[in-house]
Amino acid sequence: MSKIAALLKPTSIAVIGASNNSQRIGYIVIRNLLSGCFNGPIIPVTPKYTAVAGILAYRNIDAMPITPDIAILCTRAEFNPDIITQLGEKGVKTVIIIAATMMSASSDSNAINYHQQILINAKRHNMRIIGPNSMGIILPWLNLNASVSPITANKGNIAFISQSAAVCTTILDWAQNKQIGFSTFISLGDACDINFAELLDFLSQDTKTDAILLYIDSINDARQFMSAARAAARNRRILVLKSGRTMAGRAAALLHTIGEGGLDEVYDAAIRRSGMLRVHTTHDLFAAVETLAHSVPLRGERLVILTNGGGPAIMAVDALSDRGGKLATLSADTIQRLSAVLPAYWSQANPIDIMGDANSDRYRQVLTILLDSDDFDALLIMHSPSAITNSTDTAKIITETLHQHPRSQRINVLTNWSGENEAAEARSIFTQARLPTYRTPESAISAFMHLVEYRRNQRQLMETPVSIGEISADLHYVRNEIHRLLQQNIHRLETHEIRPLLTSYGFTTLPTWIASDAAEAVHIAEQIGYPVAVKLRSADIRHKSEIHGVVLYLRDANEVANAADAILSRVALHYPSARIDGLLIQRMADRSGAQELRIGIRNDPVFGPVIILGEETIHWNIERDAVVALPPLNMALARYMVINALKHHKIKQRSSLEQISIPALSRLLVTISQMIIDCPEIRAFDIHPLLVSGNELTIIDASMDIAEFDGDIQQRLAIRPYPKEYEQPCQLKDGKQILLRPILPEDEPAHKAFINQVSEEDLYKRFFSDVGELNHEALAKFTQIDYDREMAFVAVYQDMIIGVARALSDADNTEAEFAILVRSDMKGCGLGGILMTKLIDYAHQQRLARLTGMTMPTNRGMITLAQKMGFSIDVQLADGVVEMLLELNHH
Repeated sequence: MSKIAALLKPTSIAVIGASNNSQRIGYIVIRNLLSGCFNGPIIPVTPKYTAVAGILAYRNIDAMPITPDIAILCTRAEFNPDIITQLGEKGVKTVIIIAATMMSASSDSNAINYHQQILINAKRHNMRIIGPNSMGIILPWLNLNASVSPITANKGNIAFISQSAAVCTTILDWAQNKQIGFSTFISLGDACDINFAELLDFLSQDTKTDAILLYIDSINDARQFMSAARAAARNRRILVLKSGRTMAGRAAALLHTIGEGGLDEVYDAAIRRSGMLRVHTTHDLFAAVETLAHSVPLRGERLVILTNGGGPAIMAVDALSDRGGKLATLSADTIQRLSAVLPAYWSQANPIDIMGDANSDRYRQVLTILLDSDDFDALLIMHSPSAITNSTDTAKIITETLHQHPRSQRINVLTNWSGENEAAEARSIFTQARLPTYRTPESAISAFMHLVEYRRNQRQLMETPVSIGEISADLHYVRNEIHRLLQQNIHRLETHEIRPLLTSYGFTTLPTWIASDAAEAVHIAEQIGYPVAVKLRSADIRHKSEIHGVVLYLRDANEVANAADAILSRVALHYPSARIDGLLIQRMADRSGAQELRIGIRNDPVFGPVIILGEETIHWNIERDAVVALPPLNMALARYMVINALKHHKIKQRSSLEQISIPALSRLLVTISQMIIDCPEIRAFDIHPLLVSGNELTIIDASMDIAEFDGDIQQRLAIRPYPKEYEQPCQLKDGKQILLRPILPEDEPAHKAFINQVSEEDLYKRFFSDVGELNHEALAKFTQIDYDREMAFVAVYQDMIIGVARALSDADNTEAEFAILVRSDMKGCGLGGILMTKLIDYAHQQRLARLTGMTMPTNRGMITLAQKMGFSIDVQLADGVVEMLLELNHH
């Protein structure tokens, strides 16, 4: 993070290729640096001039009097690899390569080679790169405009990171007009080195940043991105505008980046899973920015609409209903108080229509009554042009009333002043008062729903999953069977071949027999009983329905023989060169009242294995017919996936069919997720169909592609799964057998019970304050961790948690801060030492440089344990703390 700090908190800057020519980038960068009044040395480097913009220039990099924190390259692309080397030898650690110096990314091989050479030269000197193809950076709180943008950014609380320079300038121009400011403004360009993940890690801890906006063309390191995004989204509100929603858009995006494409639905799933909110258009982004700039976190979703016109209010309600929003219900007391100041014929409900003859004083009276109530969580104030009252005067009264009322600081207030000329000045008043204002009812509702959807997503992600116990597949058998098939050079498996694997995981499947011809098919059908299904078996024909290769409900020998002969004849006619491996015979499953779903596993080029859920259709298209989720799944996340599929009509609950059991389907998805984790050789898996009838789920047909996996098993998933390899049985001094294992989200109830059995004194020593009753949000943060950057080992005895040891790594993964808590009645049995040993072993495995911790001087037990384990102890009497440090020497 130190190099990111050098980028975002620089004290000196060099401009390589500085110029006095106003048409050159080197001139624009120097001009912007000077106009921003940056309080630090600016060092122009150029062989052409002795001074640039009145500042002494230096002929070459060696001549620079100091080593700057940042060097900005305004030079031609072919010179940049050598310049990187020279800067590295000078000791420069951060470089920004400006947009116009980048060669065309449409020449893929040239661009990739160029990036590789830059990175090779930079890594030799432990240097970090922004760009190439960057517009630069703007840090308003440092008065730093180190960019080529013709527009600067005002001071504010929003950080913006973009891969597109054009989007940067568009946002800046719009924000200037709206008087919206930024804490940080970064153009990543091609992001060949410093990426979204590293910046998210830094900005999520930045006190000047309350919200973060991302414009993404593509992601290169999905695992790093997901880990950083999940951590940042718990501390900051993050909105994402992702381009390439369509196939044509993805193709266009790849012309401007060197990343891989990946399905848009997978990006959508990744953004949701990380806790961020996606917007789909620039218009939505503008609305979201304005809302974020002037909003507080929602406490609830109840919206009150105050209006002087019924029509616009109805449009707002329609938009709210379409997006799944909630109107607040007015209390009897509020209605009574409003009735005292409004005409007798007012609506007496929400929306509150105060009539077209409402003057500014009526707005003031109603607004005051509403602010005195606790009936709502957000307020939309609307105004349509009126001959009775002046819209500007009304806007002034509203801002004054809000400013004077203490509750206005705790709720979100949005405004919609309709019209153009009549409303322009009023909207300007709201902008100056830092109140979000919108031109249409629909855009105001859209902005409000961004806040609602963000809150809902965060709450759903923090839901405590139901524990279903360990999925007990015979993993030894499964691994051996896959290995055997691969040794026989078998890579495509059909239903009958994968049935033993599926049965091992507890899936219900139909027995399947193989027939070589029509006669054998009849013989099998007579043995298993009618009705039966006859299906083509051919590795060369994947979509059997295209040639009617599946015939169902065959009720006697003649029907079976005719169907078998017809299938084989059609293959011979249409696919004469296809291999025919026989026919599959299955007894028909009872489909009365059942629904046919399709579930699959695909390997996305960016995010790796993903799970897909939808209805079975003939021409199945993932983008159109399915929802997507990233493994690993627990019951809460799987339930969220099913509900999402129902909500977006990827699965339809039909009244004529038995209702789908969401818990049963969720458990099946969790099991598939575990199968992905267990078996890296699975490249694709398709259940088509899955027959669902209430709680009964039966796999009718399935196929699987397998291949040797020679990559890093730990890195193949975008989110690190539960690290079972850390489970360890141990014995306490008194002989009790315990299990040390990583914490799980399902542990929340047990963790709460554990905290309740720790004395107040011990909790105070651990948390440095009175803890009190921990709510769900606090407990979720303890139990729902990212195993990539945090670890918590729980000691479990007879299904009870009796101790916890935690290690939270920094973003650079160089050191971790630890903490240990033991149930008060379990002290003295050696558990603290067992937990500390486990943490130290973990730190060595992660190749951390050091473990650090902090405790109180009165916590003699912790201090003695740390000393025994080799920690150095530093007593800070002035601060009343004891610092503990263990050097591990891995960096």
